[in-house]
Amino acid sequence: MQLPILRPDQYRIAIHPAKVKVLSMGRRWGKTILGGAIVGTTLSKHGRVAWVTPTYKNSRPLWRWLLNAAAKDIKTKKLIVNRADRTIETRGGGFLALYSGDNIDAIRGEAFDLVVMDEAARLFEYAWSDVIMPTLADYDGDAILISTPAGKNWFWHEYLREFDDDDYKSWQAPTKDNPHPAIQRAAELARTRVPESKYQQEWLAEFLDSGSIFRNVREAATARPQRWSMDELDTQGPRHEYIIGVDWGKYEDYSVFAVIDATTSELCRLDRSNHIEYQLQLERLKQLVSSFSARQVIAESNSIGDPLAEQLRRAGVPLQEFTTTNRSKQELIEALMLALEQGKIKILNDPVLIAELQAFEATRLPGGGLRYAAPEGYHDDCVMALALAWSDAGRRVDRKPLQVQRARTVR
Repeated sequence: MQLPILRPDQYRIAIHPAKVKVLSMGRRWGKTILGGAIVGTTLSKHGRVAWVTPTYKNSRPLWRWLLNAAAKDIKTKKLIVNRADRTIETRGGGFLALYSGDNIDAIRGEAFDLVVMDEAARLFEYAWSDVIMPTLADYDGDAILISTPAGKNWFWHEYLREFDDDDYKSWQAPTKDNPHPAIQRAAELARTRVPESKYQQEWLAEFLDSGSIFRNVREAATARPQRWSMDELDTQGPRHEYIIGVDWGKYEDYSVFAVIDATTSELCRLDRSNHIEYQLQLERLKQLVSSFSARQVIAESNSIGDPLAEQLRRAGVPLQEFTTTNRSKQELIEALMLALEQGKIKILNDPVLIAELQAFEATRLPGGGLRYAAPEGYHDDCVMALALAWSDAGRRVDRKPLQVQRARTVR
């Protein structure tokens, strides 16, 4: 494989012995060149490598670079390329695969000598801690986390880890450290064309205070999951009332069912899935409704559609449809924001939910209004299901509960 000649600053990073390298770099600093050179070197030694990006589309630049760099070896059959799966194998057992955060579970069960997380700050923390780190255990592998910052999220905490972990080493560099004249001009132009905060974060690679709109997320994560057995009812304790929020998805997005115990103001069940046919999703939802004797199910009418709504009603599900507009979504999200800020709701300590809440942001529209959504490359399905459930449960908190079952927590 024809590897590029690295700049001195890139070379110093490449040869550093740290097991985990954390790079906070400005846009166009040269991360693909550096990462590609390290990946190519590892592959040439028949090592196993994974390159992880937030979305599948984000992996295109590296894939094109790899194909160009390896063109001679591919032609001479020294390397075997699967273009559909974006994998490269060597005759000596080396392996390179590209993975994306929107299907991060595909990497489970694999083992690697090196994993590169590209734009790591845009990936969820659990992708690193729960999914990727275990893949390095078999071979005592190395990791490179490289990104422009995205507030002071988990990537920032990993950046600071070098101060108390000898296996870590961090670097920070602005775009202008790339001496290419075109990059220099782009950096200067950006200084006058983009907001100061955006320039500081994306071009100077500075960690700014997070733009997350939800406060006290981790403080609220003290709820315990509940399970129900309809033939083990305990009617001696307080009666509980349950509300289920539904955010539908099928392929790219996830379907999420959030069950809130309105009596205790706690999220007690979170069901998340994708790549499942709607009919099976309907059956799972009906089972939840039955198990909890849910008083209300609230689902987006924009997503659910008349056929699904009709099937739920025919099955006796107490359905309330929610029409999502920018205004109604704003009211929905701000009610949840207030509940978290005032400590009115407790949530499960679920890594996906917490990551979505911490990433969720508000964008100012040209007309002065706000648009609430997850950043590009992120999901907000758990947030929306929780907000939908709270929109009803929050109004019932002070009412006398109506259910006959007593909640039983999972021990």
